[in-house]
Parts: sequence; C-alpha cells; structure tokens
Amino acid sequence: MTAAATGGDGAGEGNQRTGDGGRPVRLLRRVAGLLRLTSLRLRLVVVFALVALTAAVSASGIAYWLNRNTVLDRTQNAALQDFRKALEDNTRSLPLRPRCAELQDAARQMASGPQNYTVLLIGEDRAGKECAATTNKDLLTPSTVPQSLRNAVDQVRPVDENNHDAHHLYWQRNEVGDVPYLIAGAKVTGGGPTGYMMKSLATERQDLSSLGWSLGIATALALVGSALLAQAAATTVLRPVQRLGYAARQLGEGRLDTRLRVTGTDELADLSRTFNRTAERLQQRVEELSGREAASRRFVADMSHELRTPLTAITAVTEVLEEEADSLDPMIAPAVQLVVSETRRLNDLVENLMEVTRFDAGTARLVLDDVDVADQVTACIDARAWLDAVELDADRGIVALLDPRRLDVILANLIGNALKHGGSPVRVSVRTEPAEPAAGAPAGEAPEGATAESAAGGDPARVEGEREPGGGQLVIRVRDHGPGIPEEVLPHVFDRFYKASASRPRSEGSGLGLSIAQENAHIHGGRISASNHPEGGAVFTLRLPMDTSQPADEDERGDRGERPADAGQGAEDGR
Repeated sequence: MTAAATGGDGAGEGNQRTGDGGRPVRLLRRVAGLLRLTSLRLRLVVVFALVALTAAVSASGIAYWLNRNTVLDRTQNAALQDFRKALEDNTRSLPLRPRCAELQDAARQMASGPQNYTVLLIGEDRAGKECAATTNKDLLTPSTVPQSLRNAVDQVRPVDENNHDAHHLYWQRNEVGDVPYLIAGAKVTGGGPTGYMMKSLATERQDLSSLGWSLGIATALALVGSALLAQAAATTVLRPVQRLGYAARQLGEGRLDTRLRVTGTDELADLSRTFNRTAERLQQRVEELSGREAASRRFVADMSHELRTPLTAITAVTEVLEEEADSLDPMIAPAVQLVVSETRRLNDLVENLMEVTRFDAGTARLVLDDVDVADQVTACIDARAWLDAVELDADRGIVALLDPRRLDVILANLIGNALKHGGSPVRVSVRTEPAEPAAGAPAGEAPEGATAESAAGGDPARVEGEREPGGGQLVIRVRDHGPGIPEEVLPHVFDRFYKASASRPRSEGSGLGLSIAQENAHIHGGRISASNHPEGGAVFTLRLPMDTSQPADEDERGDRGERPADAGQGAEDGR
C-alpha cells in the first residue's frame, strides 16, 4: 500500500473594517500647508518607509510561507506515516469479515498512538452488514467523512509495473467548525476494512498565528526604524539645503556679505562653494554699480549746485532784458524773448534735478501739517491762474496730515500736465475712501476710466471738520478731456525724461514733473496711477493716507528743515 495525496486547505476569512471620519476644512488646510512646507522631507520619509515596508512585508511573507509549509508538512507526514503503519499492524490479524467489537478494539489500538488522532474503521461483519467503529462518535463518523475523500479511497486503480497497489492513501485538510483537521483514509488491500483518521491541527495553527504576530511586529518595528532613519537622513541632507535657502533669502534682502560655511567634498559642498562664488561676484558687481551710481548722483548734484550761481546772474540779466524788451530793436526782441524763456526753462530743469537727487539720496523730508484739502487745491489753482480752466469738486472740511508744499507740487504737476497735454475743462475731484483693500483690488481702486463720482460710490465717506488718524485714504482725481494716453505709453508716464513721441524730442518741460510728483506721493506713503476714461481723456488718481504721522515720526530723526524744491515746479511731462 503506497500513499498518494490529493488534498485541499481550508481558507480562513478575515473582516476588514473601514472608517470614514470627517475633518474640519481648516484642519485639512493646515495639514496641507505643513505637507507643502516639508514636502522634500516628507517625500524622503515616505520613500524610506515604502522601501522598508516592501522589504519587511516580502521577507515576512516568505518566512511565514516557508515556515507554514514546513510545519504542516512535518505534522502531516508524521501523522500519515503513523496512520499507515498502525492500519497495517492492527488490521493484519483481523479476519476477513470481523465483528464490530473487533473493529472497535482495532480502532482504539490505532488511536492510542503518539499522534493522538481519531480513528474510524468501516468493514462488513459475518452477516454482510456494514460496521463502523470510531473512537469519537461526535467527531468522526461515516457521514462526516468528505464524499470526495471516500470516493478517492474506494477507487480501484489498475495494478501494473508503475502501480503496485490497487488502493492508495488519500488526505485532505478541512475545517470543522473553527478547528483545522487533517483527514486521511485508506483501504486495506485483500478485502480488509477501510480506515479513516482525523487529526487536529489547532496546535500548528496557534504556532503559525504566533509566528505571524511576531513577523507583523517585526515589520512594524522595521517601518518605525526606517522612518527614524529617513528622518535622520533627511535632516542630514536638508540641513545644508535649509542653510542655502536661508543664505539665499539673506542675499535677496541685500546682505551681500552672506556666505556659507563649506565642509566636505560632496555635491552639496560644491553647491555651497558655487553659491559663495556667486555671492562674492554679485557683491563686487553691486559695489561697482553702487559706486558708479553714487558718482553719477554726486555729479548731477554738484552740477546742479554749480549751475545755480551762474543761473542766478543770468536770470537777473534776463529779467532786465525782459523789462527793456519794448525799447529794443524789433530785430533783437525775438532773440531776447527766446533767451528769457530758455533761461527760465534751464532754471526749472536745474531745480528739478536737485529735487531728484534729494529723492535718490534719501534726504527728502516731510514737514507735516493739518491741511484742508479743498483749500489747498483752490490755492494751487488760483496761484497759477487756472480758475477758468479747472472744475473743482471738493467739499470743505476734508482735513489730512500732509506736507502742504509737496502736495502743492503734486497738484501743480497733475493739473498743469492735464491742461497742457489734455483738453479743457480739467475736472479735479476730492474724496475719501476706506484704507482697507477690497476683494481683488487695492483700497478705493475704481475701475479704469471710472468717473470721480462713480469711484466715490455715489455716497463717499467724508471727514468733516477734523482729521481722524488712520481713518482711510485721500483720493484726488484729475481728469482732462483730451485724446487720452496711448496704451503703450501708460506704463512709462512716470519715467524720468520719457517722451511719448520720438518725433517731439524737445518740449517746454524737463520730463521730470510727473516723476517728481510720484516721488512726493511715495514719500507720503501713497501713489499716483494713470488711466484713460471710457468717454475720452486721461485720468490721474492720487492716493494718500489721511494720516502720515508715522513717516513724519521717522523723518524727525533726519533734517526736517530742508525744503528741497519750490512749489509749483515742473508740469512738463509730455505724452
């Protein structure tokens, strides 16, 4: 009797729990922000963890599978060999048709072996009735034996040179309840009884379960260890990168003497050396350019200062010539008038250049005072005899803390530029608006081309009587009715010496008026913007804080007595 095996393992089933818990949107955003801030570190940790997890799971799975097969095969082979030998030894002395009692005694003898399995013997007694002798009626009976196993055991195989026995030993692994069992059966050749055995594999399952838990714990420890290792590696790798980022930010903020300490010979060390060389060359280049710029500023300032003395004398002479113009020869009068006008233009240019050099050198200071804006605009227009050409829309009582002289310079440039290059009438509107920016636009920013009334919202906020510190911003709009500003010129209207038309390189102005106006707005903490009105004409919008006391407090550390330019200079920026 030889053993040939056909078997099947029962598959266990596990339950998987899934949970779905909500998280506040704010918390998710914070987590997403943290993930973005540490994305490189997170990627390194995740990669290390995935590699470690894959390796640990693969090794644990292979180890578990090999140990499982080894444990089951060892137990199975030992039980099958013992069953085959016990079946041969205990049925050899039985008669061809044994009594049930004899089968029961043989079954008990087989079950008393070291393997501790249950035995079922099935045979025919002398009366021809089937007799089933079992050592455990609750576990192993003819009805509990799988039909597939019984069919295999009862099958008669042809005997030849390759098969010496008509019956073979067959086995299966099944679960009865929650307990795994090895069930085997064989038929004694020569008409003997059929024997079945059933051995519990609960001990082996418990051993394999303990092994699985041990491998799972080892995998978890490997995962934690890989995460710690990844954190250490990421720190080692990212620390030079973080230092490089910090140094780059320092360099971007103007600290050109920033350098990195270089250690090692790896790629990061080479990157640090490259950064240091780049920073050194940049510092040299910036120092060179700064020196040239400072020399240029000194030259312009010195030139403007030196020109003032001869210009003063020339201006006095031209004033005398202008007074005597009526008594001069008619052939000489046009030349005298040209000299007078060009002298005045040269004097304005020198004054403007001196003002520009003060802004570039950072020596321009504010002399603040409470200013009634409507009175200031009226005084500016009246001083230049523009009352007939300018429409003013301003309520009295709008008071702001400003430098009145610099505000007059801004207004003179904007209104004079509108009168010279735009079309009458020129409309000047004064409003106050909240300082907080609206969604998607700066505070008080009206759509391009909007009228002063629509920009004020139809019901503008007013500051009546006295100034409220930090209470919003002052908005002054100057609109003309001319052809407007070409779109390609709009970005350059505040550039120094910019001319809108190359065919008109010479004009009565110096090309510095709007630039000086913008600088005066900036020193107040405000700005000037230019746009075109949908109905025609250009619109210049001046925005100043209602309270500029903070810049004034800072300027108190400097020379507040300097008055760099005369009011009303330079409304000559051409369009």
